[in-house]
Amino acid sequence: MSDNDNSGTQNDEQTPENEQVETEASEQTTEAPGADELGAELAKVKDQLLRTIAESENIRRRASRDVENAHKFAVEKLLNDLFPVLDSLEKAVETASQTEGAEAIAEGVELSLKMFVATLEKNGAVQIDPLGEPFDPQHHEAMAMVPNPDAEPNSVMEVMQKGYVLNERLVRAAKVIVTKAVDS
Repeated sequence: MSDNDNSGTQNDEQTPENEQVETEASEQTTEAPGADELGAELAKVKDQLLRTIAESENIRRRASRDVENAHKFAVEKLLNDLFPVLDSLEKAVETASQTEGAEAIAEGVELSLKMFVATLEKNGAVQIDPLGEPFDPQHHEAMAMVPNPDAEPNSVMEVMQKGYVLNERLVRAAKVIVTKAVDS
């Protein structure tokens, strides 16, 4: 075990400096692909997070809009139940005004009718009374077409039943009789 043995053991043993250089080199080679994978994973997670945030914001907006619409149109069913009562009051005013000696009754029912309509309007329901206006299929339901040389064709000649709009949405179309051109 002379110098040869001693030199052999020195070559087999690594110095701390050599170990550190080899460790850094191996870390760099394994770190490069790992960094790319981590970067891709980070981008994927970031994208998912942004999508989740956007989706939750959309859900929040949609829920807010649904609640707002529920408040706006909650009375729609009630209105549909009250429309026949309103129609009856209108008929009562019409009948009482044509009946002799019932002027006081006609006046009282008419005042009640005006209060009823004012209350509906205060709550967002607007009456559609299209007499003399051009026919609009968006708001009117034509019950009949009658030739009339004195009126402009396609205009409302008679309103059989008034329509109503609630917060700019049609609740009940006005039932009307429409004029048509007189055949020559």
